[in-house]
Amino acid sequence: MTSISTASAAPTTTVADRPTTTITETTVTTEPTTTTATTKPTTTVPVVRPGVPPRGTVTEGSLVTEGSGERTYRLYVPSGVTSEDQVPLLLALHGGTGSGAQFETNSDFDTLAEANNFIVAYPDGTPIGTGSGRVWNGGDCCGRAQDSRDNVDDVGFLAQLIDAIEAEYPVDPARVYATGHSNGAILSYRLACELADTITAVAFQAGTIEIGECRPSRPISVLAIHGTADTNIPIEGGFGDGFSRTDFTSPQESIATMAELDGCGPMVETVDPGNPAVTHRLWNECRRGVTVEMTIVTGANHAWMGHAATRLQEALVGTPYPGYDSSLAVWTFLAANG
Repeated sequence: MTSISTASAAPTTTVADRPTTTITETTVTTEPTTTTATTKPTTTVPVVRPGVPPRGTVTEGSLVTEGSGERTYRLYVPSGVTSEDQVPLLLALHGGTGSGAQFETNSDFDTLAEANNFIVAYPDGTPIGTGSGRVWNGGDCCGRAQDSRDNVDDVGFLAQLIDAIEAEYPVDPARVYATGHSNGAILSYRLACELADTITAVAFQAGTIEIGECRPSRPISVLAIHGTADTNIPIEGGFGDGFSRTDFTSPQESIATMAELDGCGPMVETVDPGNPAVTHRLWNECRRGVTVEMTIVTGANHAWMGHAATRLQEALVGTPYPGYDSSLAVWTFLAANG
């Protein structure tokens, strides 16, 4: 289990010295820093439209990184994006043994992107064998991506990928977000800790902080979704029954750590009026108006909630909980905190 060391006042960092990016792509048809602000300014909350059938373009790309060689990704650009736009970018990070293509199908983020006009990138982690399964280096998890022989720099890869996409597409740099599932959620936490100068907010399902010290360069909004019946990453922390053999930090401790780092006020807990199995823990009055939230779903397991899974995925993590849509919850939170 990772012992988390926090520091609320980290020096501002930049990513100006990133390696030169080389991209190959194949098209597939189909504000000054302050520490005194305690309340979120009144803003108009964006209307989030339900997903619609994707009519945009899927691109398969690769780039050469300095630390981990050639890396691959998929990119979905909705049909409504034009060169005059400034649209959000969402990094969607698959879980352990998954892939970018798998998470694209499993999450249905393309449908939300089409309806709400944002770009989605589905990067691939480090292969764990001859098949399509891949893992991320989230710190103490997972697999060969984080062990001593490889220690893959996935934060560097994703920073480079963001630069590459912003150079090619009309991305609003003030609205770059990350989401992920399981190992991808753990990496999302790491991005919040180590790349907050680039990532605007993160929202994910089944994640924990698995690095020894979290020092975000600025306050950052975070949403953590977790099921009480998750046995892969137990909500109380400790060893799960997944493949990683990791002694996980408590997900509840992890989100409380982010609230502390963001200088938030007391937590308020409410039950969702539409589903009594869903409890929201909300920290407001955070520095720079950010929000920290944990959504706990009673009876939900490790599977990405509200979306169909393959037979193999169900064998590994169970049948997805049908009464909560993690993808919609993620985008609703991110769109309101950009």
